[in-house]
Amino acid sequence: MTADPSPGGEPATEAVFLADERLAVAPTALAHTLKPRHLALIALGGMIGARLLVASSTAILAAGPGVILAYALAGVVVVLVMRMLGEMASASPETGSFSAYASRFIGPWAGLAIGWLYWWFWVVVVGIEATAAAQIVSQWLPGLPQWIPALVITVAFLAANLVSVKSFGEFEFWFSSIKIMAIVLFIAAGVLIIVGVIPNEAATVANLAPDAGGFLPFGIGGVLAALLPIIFSMFGAEVATIAAGESEDPKGAVRKAVNSVVWRILLFYIGSILVVLIVVPWTEITPGISPFVTMLHAAGIPGAGVAMDIIVFTALLSTLNASLYTASRMLFSLGGRGEALRAVRATTRRGTPAVAILCSAVVGLVCVLLNYLAPDEVFTFLVNSTGAIAIFVWIVIAVAQLRSRRVDQVSASESGDRVGGIRMWGHPWLTVVVVVALVALLVSMFFGGPARLLEVTTSCAIAAAAVIAGVVVQRKRRVRP
Repeated sequence: MTADPSPGGEPATEAVFLADERLAVAPTALAHTLKPRHLALIALGGMIGARLLVASSTAILAAGPGVILAYALAGVVVVLVMRMLGEMASASPETGSFSAYASRFIGPWAGLAIGWLYWWFWVVVVGIEATAAAQIVSQWLPGLPQWIPALVITVAFLAANLVSVKSFGEFEFWFSSIKIMAIVLFIAAGVLIIVGVIPNEAATVANLAPDAGGFLPFGIGGVLAALLPIIFSMFGAEVATIAAGESEDPKGAVRKAVNSVVWRILLFYIGSILVVLIVVPWTEITPGISPFVTMLHAAGIPGAGVAMDIIVFTALLSTLNASLYTASRMLFSLGGRGEALRAVRATTRRGTPAVAILCSAVVGLVCVLLNYLAPDEVFTFLVNSTGAIAIFVWIVIAVAQLRSRRVDQVSASESGDRVGGIRMWGHPWLTVVVVVALVALLVSMFFGGPARLLEVTTSCAIAAAAVIAGVVVQRKRRVRP
């Protein structure tokens, strides 16, 4: 027995039990057991990862103190994109989030294309994070082959995600708590250094505008060079709107997640980097070494390197956990809309999309394997194929929000669901400005050097294939009797 499609194009909510009677196929079979504390920490931790803790050193060296301006600009883009997504998600929280909205307001081809691209991004990230975490374990246990911890870590989080969504929420709650507490402690230590409680002669506000080069030693070009990696480091805020679909209060969870984006960016990104640049002259930052470690070393605080390894390891595990969750829920949503095999809608009695999780984990494990077998060929291609997906996703969110006001006038402006909901500021002009800015960022990748060119061309090729697949599927639906 199969569920008939509903008039709106969504499958009906009737449960369909498989032969072993342990799995049920139904779009509403997901459990709603994520508590407010889970959603709060998922929202907070979604934007904090190794790219802030370590890779921020590269952005600092690209722009000097002007990196603060780059973080501010990137933060404005993220806040506005989340505001657009929040407008749609607060009215209709769905596990498919922007992919479902793209299907509804742009067309099924758009929802299919961006949904599969997003799934692809996160399953590749599973492989990347597992490999990076395994490298840290290998530093602690030099005789252990890297593939062993990578396999163990991935399987462990596969098991945790299969158990229940609540187990995912608990893992993410504690991992995010560690990341957030670490950033808060780094900021607190930096403030103590600045005010002189922890002695350090180099700490001075003058470091923000040194004699050699001033605030913008590389001009606006340096700020733009730092902008892209910073934008990518902030990608992941939208995960909270996906998780909200399994919360006890989806609409309230979306509102809190979106409304907290501003202070998250101000504190965790702009605030932390500002403190670092006051304590440590930007010329003393070393690429590949966490600027926070450099700051603590400058203050003579022992054990900073070991502490950072532990924190980065935790951040990697958190991202891997969230990646597997996000990929599986997007795949589940695609299956519910008929844009993936029906089997991926299978859920356990606890409301866990087991097939979608297993499919996502298997692809992640294949990525880990390819990193060891062909790191310079296949794995590099996989990583490059995700390079511009963040920009694609945000452009689709913006266009869907523009279309939502036109296609669904009642729910966009008159429905009672909008009372107390979220509204995009300056519609439609501010949304159009964001789209233009994101397209400009995408174009700039073609002129960002050989590495960026390879990323954007590979990503565009993958995106083109996804769009073609979406158009083909949509046309087949139209001609189907």
